[in-house]
Amino acid sequence: MEDLNIIKILIHILVLIGVVLLHVAYSTYFERKVIGHMQVRMGPTRVGPLGLLQPIADGIKLFFKEDIIPAAADKPLFFAAPVICLVAALSCLAVLPFDPKLVLADINIGLIFIFAMSSLASYGVVLAGWASNSKFSFLGGLRSMSQVISYEIALGLSLVGVMMMAGSLNLGEIVAAQAASRFGIYAIPQILGFFIFVVAMLAETNRVPFDLPEAETELVAGYCTEYSGIRFSLFFMAEYIGMIVMASIGTICFLGGWHGPFPVPYVPFFWFLFKVYCIMFFFFWIRATLPRYRYDQLMDLGWKFLIPLALANILLTGALKSLGWL
Repeated sequence: MEDLNIIKILIHILVLIGVVLLHVAYSTYFERKVIGHMQVRMGPTRVGPLGLLQPIADGIKLFFKEDIIPAAADKPLFFAAPVICLVAALSCLAVLPFDPKLVLADINIGLIFIFAMSSLASYGVVLAGWASNSKFSFLGGLRSMSQVISYEIALGLSLVGVMMMAGSLNLGEIVAAQAASRFGIYAIPQILGFFIFVVAMLAETNRVPFDLPEAETELVAGYCTEYSGIRFSLFFMAEYIGMIVMASIGTICFLGGWHGPFPVPYVPFFWFLFKVYCIMFFFFWIRATLPRYRYDQLMDLGWKFLIPLALANILLTGALKSLGWL
């Protein structure tokens, strides 16, 4: 009986990873199309109808591309770094509830688990910079580490108000608490927390305007400068999975999860996916719109503005909750 349960769990894990990786591949297509139309271009059009096979062609190209390893690299760490990033990102998917029944691991500390796993990804980034034995990669890794640490604090503090209102760290219970609340979503009473979360989410995933570890103006790709082929693609798979995870957390904690204005038959998690892809569209929209921050501006925004604002939001939430207004 235990063997059957283990096989069932493994099948669920493989299906979840397969579906998410397919979404990752077509997120790149979605991004290129969105930015193309915003910049009065067409985006991918050549490979398959409407360019729909472009992500598959890109994957095949990267898989067969020559894998170049620097002669002086620390090879075990060089090999391990992209795997750490990818595994940490995939692990976060285990606790995400896509609807009341569709969750791999329904644990009581879902939010803490996600923060723990996302923190591990920063080790992969700094190890990639160190193991490459390149000054460009090392500096990119250090910048990325400082950025992730700075904005992870603000990200965590932005969700404390949600935890206080829901009275739980379980993601499914947070969604249920929102449905039973006065507004139906926490984005309205937690508007400050939602604003902080959105800004910190962009920085946590190294997206524009906070993509300083991979600055095109320096003609290098930051911590992954020395990577090529499939190892290079693992970093960007981890980045897009991280975007999906952050969009899912925003949906679960602020936008009511799988609840919508009306039920959709046969597709119970339609509203969840719809909200996630609205946030993904926001990622791409920002990339096509805003210029990149300077590094000192990035640090000032995180430490001098977002963290004090997040602490003020916690105090305000506690005061309003004690008065019975939330």
